[in-house]
Amino acid sequence: MNGLHADLLVVGFGKGGKTLAAALGRRGRRVVMVEQSDQMYGGTCINIGCVPTKALIHRASARPQGADASSWYADSVAWTASLTATLRRNNFRMLDTLDSVTVVTGTAAFLDEKRVEVTAGSDRMEITADTIVINTGAQTVVPDIPGLRNSRHLVTGTDLIGSPDLPRRAVVIGAGYQGIEFAAMLRRYGADVTVLEGAERILRAEDDDVARAAEQILREEGVTFRTGARVTGVTDTADTAIVSYEVDGEAATIEADAVLAATGRAPRTAELRLEAAGVRTTERGAVEVDEHLRTSRPHIFAVGDVNGGPQFTYISLDDYRIVADQLLGEGKRSTADRVAVPYTLFMTPPLARVGMTERQARAAGRPVRVASQAIAAIAAMPRARILDDVRGLMKFVIDAETDQILGAALLSVDAQELINTVALAMRTGATASSLRDAIWTHPSSTEAFNEVLATVVG
Repeated sequence: MNGLHADLLVVGFGKGGKTLAAALGRRGRRVVMVEQSDQMYGGTCINIGCVPTKALIHRASARPQGADASSWYADSVAWTASLTATLRRNNFRMLDTLDSVTVVTGTAAFLDEKRVEVTAGSDRMEITADTIVINTGAQTVVPDIPGLRNSRHLVTGTDLIGSPDLPRRAVVIGAGYQGIEFAAMLRRYGADVTVLEGAERILRAEDDDVARAAEQILREEGVTFRTGARVTGVTDTADTAIVSYEVDGEAATIEADAVLAATGRAPRTAELRLEAAGVRTTERGAVEVDEHLRTSRPHIFAVGDVNGGPQFTYISLDDYRIVADQLLGEGKRSTADRVAVPYTLFMTPPLARVGMTERQARAAGRPVRVASQAIAAIAAMPRARILDDVRGLMKFVIDAETDQILGAALLSVDAQELINTVALAMRTGATASSLRDAIWTHPSSTEAFNEVLATVVG
């Protein structure tokens, strides 16, 4: 069995791990990167996550008038595959061109706290390292619904973005972020889409008014929702699946070519043999880490989705900063430094949020003022009319005593960009009034802040 020794061993080619590997490699440290599949160089985001899904969402809106939906979908999947292949090659070269970095393709498992075994078919390699970073990401959770896991029509998000076949009828189980993004995308390509959600409304993390606005947009696009729905089983026929569910005790069924499980993702740790290294996991299966992302073994870190934090690529990048500060800097950075982390649901138009919802702020006992306005009513936002999309709303939650922005929900064109300005304002202590009175370019979406923040009510 071949062997290697490294200053740093990274298991998993995701954002945090690959950035750390490159940073230490450029400093001449001996680095080994282990990735299970050569189709995952660069990590989840560029291969099966953010990049391909958002590319498909963009192309859904760009379908030429009169273009056949199925053909356009197949072309879009092929275009997206070419894009991700280019990014994958670039990510591999980023590490492979560094003399002190070795990329190994295979499945890693701990032998003890310093040794990891990598297998690829009949080949085995043992790697020892002074510092080890676990960066194996997360995987789709398929709910335990009778017949679902064995259904020929079960698909994950990964399956959908890799198949050129547009489902004629799709059932999406789950109305969280992943479910809503795929439901909106498939509908825009022309599929009949039904979303089954166990809660009484979609997007449970959002305020009621924001969730209602998003649902109205999606319903007008043709997405069907069944909320308060308990899925009781999936049965395959010769060509389709029959999904059975109950609402208020009433049984119903729906037929589908594809049944998308969109009920969440769980940290990927099963193959790592963490117990051999003495690395503890949480009740939810994530690698347990402290505020510096150290595990129960001080020389082993965990970054990205596997450590149970927010499942965003930019959080994985910030994980890199924290670990790099431990290995190369002053050791001061920690997860406690994170303030006002925004996120975006890429429906059309996108829904972006940062900070507290109104519900959370009131529950926390904060003195709350709210500024909220429908996009169609904002005179100072001509960009929405230029882009011919005045759907949605903007909502700010403000501390009534300090004028600090506690949170915001932006459902509008350009929301994925606007939210970063709001997040920066929150991090730097800029008040709601300062955003209201600021000078913004014209015609832009940002200038809507002038008008929306002037509607504050207590």
